[in-house]
Amino acid sequence: MKKITLIAILLIASFTTFAQEIEIENNIGNSELKVNMTNLIGLKFVDFTYERLINEESSFGVGVLVALDDELEDYRTFSLTPYYRHFFSNKYAQGFFVEAFTMIHSGVDEFYEFDSISNPNGTYVDKKYTDFAVGISTGYKVVSRRGFVAEIYAGIGRDLLNKSDFEVVLRGGISIGKRF
Repeated sequence: MKKITLIAILLIASFTTFAQEIEIENNIGNSELKVNMTNLIGLKFVDFTYERLINEESSFGVGVLVALDDELEDYRTFSLTPYYRHFFSNKYAQGFFVEAFTMIHSGVDEFYEFDSISNPNGTYVDKKYTDFAVGISTGYKVVSRRGFVAEIYAGIGRDLLNKSDFEVVLRGGISIGKRF
């Protein structure tokens, strides 16, 4: 009888401890604000992301990228990227994930225009564009006990409107932020 009582107490204690651990992780908050440090340091873009946790396995978010350098040619200068993530981990909304994203992006492409068929001399002309892409990414996210977030991710998408020189858009980097 003492063994059964001891086993019952240990089981109840372990389930209570496990339930409190999940609750503590969830009490950090269901929102995250992050900045993509790779884009900021390497490419001179400000790339902020807001992410809302739906449950322990999924979240949705939106990223906004703005170029800091006016001299960027043949690259996007603005993008708005909503996404949905699904996590494959025992921890609350962290670990390995796969995401589906869409991206509305704009920028400037440089084109060479001929004067005429008889006169092949031409000039380079900057043309603004806005395009829409759909893609997929994968990555890994870790969250500290106090809500510090670090993630690394990479993805690829396809432009659907053919308004830019790019057929493929890339998404990725190393982001840091806070869960609140």
